[in-house]
Amino acid sequence: KRRVGTKTSKTSPSVASFEKTLKKDPELFQNVSDGLRRLYRTKLFPLEDSYRFHDFHSPALEDADFDNKPMVLLVGQYSTGKTTFIRHLMEQDFPGMRIGPEPTTDSFIAVMHGDQEGVIPGNALVVDPKKPFRKLNAFGNAFLNRFMCAQMPNPVLESISIIDTPGILSGEKQRISRGYDFAAVLEWFAERVDRIILLFDAHKLDISDEFSEVIRALKNHEDKMRVVLNKADQISTQQLMRVYGALMWSLGKIINTPEVVRVYIGSFWAQPLLVPDNRKLFEAEEQDLFLDIQSLPRNAALRKLNDLIKRARLAKVQAYIISSLKKEMPSVFGKDSKKKELIANLGEIYIKIEKEHGISPGDFPNLAKMQELLNGQDFTKFSSLKPKLLEAVEDMLANDIARLMALVRQEESAMPTQSVRGGAFDGTMSGPFGHGYGEGASEGIDELEWVVGRDKPTYDEIFYTLSPINGKVSGAAAKKEMVKSKLPNTVLGKIWKLADVDKDGLLDDEEFALANHLIKIKLEGHELPADLPGHLVPPSKRGTIAGDE
Repeated sequence: KRRVGTKTSKTSPSVASFEKTLKKDPELFQNVSDGLRRLYRTKLFPLEDSYRFHDFHSPALEDADFDNKPMVLLVGQYSTGKTTFIRHLMEQDFPGMRIGPEPTTDSFIAVMHGDQEGVIPGNALVVDPKKPFRKLNAFGNAFLNRFMCAQMPNPVLESISIIDTPGILSGEKQRISRGYDFAAVLEWFAERVDRIILLFDAHKLDISDEFSEVIRALKNHEDKMRVVLNKADQISTQQLMRVYGALMWSLGKIINTPEVVRVYIGSFWAQPLLVPDNRKLFEAEEQDLFLDIQSLPRNAALRKLNDLIKRARLAKVQAYIISSLKKEMPSVFGKDSKKKELIANLGEIYIKIEKEHGISPGDFPNLAKMQELLNGQDFTKFSSLKPKLLEAVEDMLANDIARLMALVRQEESAMPTQSVRGGAFDGTMSGPFGHGYGEGASEGIDELEWVVGRDKPTYDEIFYTLSPINGKVSGAAAKKEMVKSKLPNTVLGKIWKLADVDKDGLLDDEEFALANHLIKIKLEGHELPADLPGHLVPPSKRGTIAGDE
């Protein structure tokens, strides 16, 4: 009906019948996002609307929730390296970022792709229908003044968006001074993101009360959660083992799941390792975490499907709770006293619904929170049980979702190579470092001579100790020398990619000198170039590079 325009009254019956057909047969959906959106609107939303799901649990979903790119939420206490982690992934500063040992990030910053670099403030962000943040309006001005979107044309952001959060502090004072419900905002994001990364600092591991509360607020989303033990290069191996054990013990008490949560250990920034003893461990851990993040675009449809199923199960339980309370209410006298009695006995109502409808106890909302929310509701306005609405959701779970699952598999097989590219991810693809792209290194740009040539005699001495064969050294031999810089593997991987000009997996004396020059540039604090600029190309390779282009 909404599609009927001013010109075409004649075509409206066919549009309506087409929409009916789509409702009956989800296989006609254009893609998974389209299918989920239509199922939600036609089958789940009516149930949510009737039983006040949006007042109790989560606002209604909008088109942007189904269409948006995968999002990664970073959560951690202050100074655990959240902002530096984002900068490391993108190899670029983003608008609004501040880094320091004190609590610097005091806002939620959504780092997203945009053609122009700039910042969109929270109040403008929540009225943009193309962004999935409209429902954050409910958290009020205290939150919106602490929310912004940093837009920039970075290749990493073409596949994912990243949410930076304020550092979590300890103590009651900070919790009150925020002016908005911090845990509730994080819970809102947790429902909508594809990955939640909890960051811990290896050399000051203490989990504050507020952090414990936040982790508990993220309950029901353990499947999205990954833990990073950052700054692990700042302590010795023995200390690292102790810290890792302490972290696992603390998390075990807070996250009540039988599975052990996955912890990635490393130093997630592009600086030399302070204690390089565990380089191989950090290399493997970073590679695993990067592969996990890179898989998000491929698995986005499955995550949205999974979240819709979770939501549908909760909506069913909500319908049973609200209709049970309505059924118990007297029609005329004693409404207030009955309401108090029903709220007090909500636990018994849960047990009754559980037995009557065969629902798992894990599907019920938190009892104390539900009791608190019910206090502000008028029970007489609640709806009675409407079997047709429940049947529509049951049908969706039993039939439509199964057919949509086949479409998920189809989409996945049609785009097997889709993954996050650019930034630190590019150095993770090839060469002996296995697992780097950026900007800078303009020294010598106006000079005719090869700027690397000045130091080449020094680099040649090292080169000939590596037993070159036919004038070239292998990746393994070059790696042994390059890791002496203590730079992380993402950076060395990028240097390798730039230095192996002819892409043969070996380095000749000029390429080896170039690799060492790029290491020197990085250690002096400069950014590496995204592509090798002309003035750095070795003289013997200049003709071939021009020919390739």
